Amino acid sequence: MDFSRRVFMGASAAFLAASGAKGAETSKPKIQGLDETKSGADESLDWIPYADRKVRVGIAGEGVCSFGSAFGFQSHPYVEVVACTDLDPAKCKLLQERVKAQKTYPSCEEMIKHAAEDKLEAVYLATDAPSHVSLAIMALEHGLHVASAVPAFLGEEQLEYVPRLLDAVKRSGKLYQMNETSAFRDSCFKMRKLYQAGMLGAITYTEGEYFHCGDNTLDGQGTPSYNGWRIGLPPQYYPTHSNGYYTCVTHKRFTEVVCTGIPSLKKRYHKNKYNNPYGSEFAMFKCEDGSAARMLVSWDTPSYGGEDGRIWGQKGCFVPEKGGYRGWFSKEVKENAKKWSKRALPKGMAGGGHGGSHGYLTDDFIHGILVPEHKVCVDVVTALNTTIAGVYAHMSAMRSGETIKIPEITL
Repeated sequence: MDFSRRVFMGASAAFLAASGAKGAETSKPKIQGLDETKSGADESLDWIPYADRKVRVGIAGEGVCSFGSAFGFQSHPYVEVVACTDLDPAKCKLLQERVKAQKTYPSCEEMIKHAAEDKLEAVYLATDAPSHVSLAIMALEHGLHVASAVPAFLGEEQLEYVPRLLDAVKRSGKLYQMNETSAFRDSCFKMRKLYQAGMLGAITYTEGEYFHCGDNTLDGQGTPSYNGWRIGLPPQYYPTHSNGYYTCVTHKRFTEVVCTGIPSLKKRYHKNKYNNPYGSEFAMFKCEDGSAARMLVSWDTPSYGGEDGRIWGQKGCFVPEKGGYRGWFSKEVKENAKKWSKRALPKGMAGGGHGGSHGYLTDDFIHGILVPEHKVCVDVVTALNTTIAGVYAHMSAMRSGETIKIPEITL
C-alpha cells in the first residue's frame, strides 16, 4: 500500500487550510446547483424496500446552504431524526423545525458526545469544510456511521487526517460516506451502470468540470463561509464535483497529475490564508486503469457555471450533450433503457438539488447501514481518492505544472 503518514507529511506545508469551528454560515446567497432538481429517474421503476426499522440520525449544520435539511433525511421512511445542531442558535432552531428533530445541541461535538444516551446510530455532517474530517473521526470513534458533505478533508494541511480517518473506519467497523453529488446525477449514474455492465469497455479518457463563479465582483469575498474558509480557496481543494465523473464511475484512482493554475484578477486571490493566487486550476491526470482524465475547477467563469462530465471507452462513450450513449452496443442500450435508469425514491421523498442527487445519496447511505452487503457508491476509499487528487493537483499548479505522483489509498 503506497500510503503512509510520511508520504503525506512530506508534502510542502506552504498552503494553510482554514481551521476552526463547525457551524452555521451567514447570509443567504443563491447557491449554484440547489435549483437543479430534475433527477432523470424513471418514475415507473418503483423504489424497492429493503428493511423494517428506522435508523436514529443526528444532523449537524444548516448554514448558508441549508444542506442539513436539504438531503431529505427527515423524509426517508427508514430514518428518525433524533437530534440536530448548528453553532448559530437561529439556524439550529430552523434546522430543528425543518427536520423535525426531537432535541438540539449547541455544537456537533456535544451531539456526538451524547450519542449513546440518545441512542444515535449515524450522523450527517453538513458543517464547514475544514471541520468535516475531524468531526467524522470523532463520530466514528463514538461508534457512529458518518455521512459527510464534500470534500472529505480540506487541503494540504489536513493530509495528516487521512490515515486517521481510514484507521477510524477500520477500528469502528462503521460506514463512512462522502455526499458527492455528481455520483447520483443522472449522467454519472448512467455512466456507472454502463461501465459496470461492460458496455463501455476499457476506459480511455474522462472529462469533468466544476465551474462556480459565485461572485462576479473584483472586490467581493465570494460565497459566505464560516470563518471565511472559502476566501481565496484553491479551486482544486474542492475537486469532487469534477473528479467524481471518473472515481464514482470506475471506483479507481488517479495516479499522477500535471496542473495549470490561472491567476485571478479578484482581490481575494491576491492575499489569503492559503497563499493561493489561482481562481482556476486545470488538471490532467493519469489513471489507475491506464486511461487519461482532464478535470477542471474554476471560480472565475462569470459567463458559465455547472458540474458536468463525459467518459469514453473502447466499446462506447457517454457524452450527455451529444445525445447520451454512443458505441458498438448503442442499439442494445436504447432497447434496455430501464437497465441504466435510476429508480424512483421512496414516496414523499424528493431528489433535491444538484441534479436530484441529494435524496439518492441519503438513500444509499441508509441502505448501506441497514443492509451491510450493500456497497455505497462513495465509500471512504472513493471519497479520499476523489479528494486527495485535487490537493496534489494544487501542489502541481503551485510548482509551475510539475508532474506529481498521487499516493494510493486503501483500507
